[in-house]
Amino acid sequence: MNRTSLGTALRELRQASGREAKAVARSAVMSASKLSKIETGKVSPTVVDVERILTAIGVSAEVKAEYMAVARAEATEATAWRLIRRLGHHRKQQQIRALDETTRRIRLFQPSLVPGLLQTPEYARAVFGRKGLTEEQLSRAVAARIDRQQALYDTTKALQFVITEPVLRWRLVPAAMMAGQLDRIISASRLSHVDIRVVPLSVPQCDVPAHSFVIRDERMVAIETVHAEVTITDPRDVELYIGKIDGFAEMALIGNAMRRMLEGIRDDFLTELEIG
Repeated sequence: MNRTSLGTALRELRQASGREAKAVARSAVMSASKLSKIETGKVSPTVVDVERILTAIGVSAEVKAEYMAVARAEATEATAWRLIRRLGHHRKQQQIRALDETTRRIRLFQPSLVPGLLQTPEYARAVFGRKGLTEEQLSRAVAARIDRQQALYDTTKALQFVITEPVLRWRLVPAAMMAGQLDRIISASRLSHVDIRVVPLSVPQCDVPAHSFVIRDERMVAIETVHAEVTITDPRDVELYIGKIDGFAEMALIGNAMRRMLEGIRDDFLTELEIG
């Protein structure tokens, strides 16, 4: 089996399982037409597509490993944001949630925005509001992101967020909302399975942030660029991102020191409101 014949092989697996295409597509968080195109070879599935389909079918660990190895044969994939917009940002959030549910360890480095799992509704609305969505599309995208945050309270997962200080000062929303956003991060940091770290500007650095990325179970990296979301699965490349987040995590503030820093920034926003 190679990547070209993967769609046909997935169809045969589904048929052998006795599951209908519509049921598998629904569980895999994709349309029935997309699943059909994958099974007939009209569309090449991404690594994430294959993993969700195999999970929906309910194959054994051995079979899943075999098929995932084929899917990862092309180790780097890119999905343009314009295609995600066509799909619907709410649907993309649903897909990420499905991926979160099968991931035990999530490590996220963010030098640009507050991570999605930590965003308040107001902050999330400001993020999606930059994408030229209609009011209905915007509301659905925000609702899907907030719904996805249930993963934050799943104690079977280990979640690590490494954030740079400028993110906490970047005025994407008004001062009052920024203060609320910082309170949200402080609150989440007290969860036993959540590790939130902030890289302060006052500490000398030996690396540059470049861009945000998320590492899933140390086997897959998703990177957000200006034009696309890039997925990497080659172990050699994944290791580079593990090294990068490790380096920033070591330089970051954690625990009470991190919370004191956030409280200071929050208080600056609140003072601004008092004197403004």
